[in-house]
Amino acid sequence: MGELRSVEICAGAGGQALGLEQAGFGHDAVIEIDPDACETLRANRGHVWKVVEDDVANVDGRAFGQLDLLAGGVPCPPFSIAGQQLGEDDERDLFPQALRLVEESAPRAVLLENVRGLGTRRFDGYRAQVLARLHALGYDTWWDLVQAADYGVPQLRPRFVLVAIRQPWASHFDWPQPLPGLPPTVGEALIGPMASRGWPGAEAWAERAAGIAPTIVGGSKKHGGPDLGPTRARAAWRELGVDGLGIADRAPGPDFPTAGLPKLTTAMVARLQGFPDSWQFAGRKTAAYRQVGNAFPPPVARALGEAIATALHHAEPVHAADDGSHNVRDPTPTARQTRLRRPPIA
Repeated sequence: MGELRSVEICAGAGGQALGLEQAGFGHDAVIEIDPDACETLRANRGHVWKVVEDDVANVDGRAFGQLDLLAGGVPCPPFSIAGQQLGEDDERDLFPQALRLVEESAPRAVLLENVRGLGTRRFDGYRAQVLARLHALGYDTWWDLVQAADYGVPQLRPRFVLVAIRQPWASHFDWPQPLPGLPPTVGEALIGPMASRGWPGAEAWAERAAGIAPTIVGGSKKHGGPDLGPTRARAAWRELGVDGLGIADRAPGPDFPTAGLPKLTTAMVARLQGFPDSWQFAGRKTAAYRQVGNAFPPPVARALGEAIATALHHAEPVHAADDGSHNVRDPTPTARQTRLRRPPIA
C-alpha cells in the first residue's frame, strides 16, 4: 500500500499531523499562521513537511491535486465556554474556510476536530449546515465525541471529531475501537522526568498521582497564561499532587520538599498530550505551553488516521485506460448517509 497524501490546516504544534504521519499519511503541506508554532513544525519535521506560514483564508485548495485527506484542528473558541460560544458569529470560526478548501481540493476524506461544545444542542443548526455542505459535495459523514484516554493518553480530553469520506471508500470506514485496558496514570507517565533531578519525593508522588489528568488547556493569545487551567481544573490537579498554578522551568530537585506539590514543566505536559519526548516546542514558555495545551494528541490522531487509511485502501475503483496501464479514482458518490452520534450534553 502506497503512502497516502494529505494537507493539514491549522496545524498548531503538529499533534494531529504527527499522528497522521504515524498512520501512513505523507503531508504535502502543513498550514499554520502562528510564527512560534511554525518554528516548532520546522524544527521537528521541516525536512519532510512543507510548512506554510499563512492564514488559511489565503490558501487555494486547487493547488493540491489528488489529495487523499484534508485534515485540521479548526480553532475551538467559537464553540468553547471560555470563548463565549459565539459560533458562526465569531471571527475565529474557520469552518467556512475548511469547507471551501474541501470543495477546491476534493480530497477522498476529511478529518476535522474541535471541542465538545460544538456537539451541544446550541449548535444543532450550525452542524446541520456543515453536514449539508459536505453531503452536497458527495461525502458520507460521521460526527462523534472522542475521548483521548480511550487511546492511551493519560488525560480526560474529549474532542468532537468530524470524518467525511466519499464513496465507495466510505462504505469501508469503521470508527476506531478504544484500546484495551486503562491508560497510564499521571504518576506512571511522569515518574521518570519528575525524578530526573534527584527529588526524593518522586516515587511517593507517583503513587499519589494515581489517576489521569483533567483536560489540559493552552489558553489563547488574548487570555490565559502558562498554567493548568481554571480553578476547577487546578483543584483536580491538586488531588493528583500537582500545583496547577503555573508551569515550572525544570523538574523538582533534591531540595524540593518530599511532600511538596511540584509544578509540571512544558515537556511533562507534552508527554501527557502523547507527544514523544523528542518533540521540540519553539518560543518562550507561554508560547510553547500554549502550543502544547491546544494540541490534538498524536495517539488519537493516529487511531483516526489508521481507520481512515484502512477505508481508503479498500475498493479502489479501476477504470481501464486504452492500454490498461493505470487506475483512475471515481469521485462520484453512490450513497449519501449521515451518521451523527450525539455526545452527552455537558
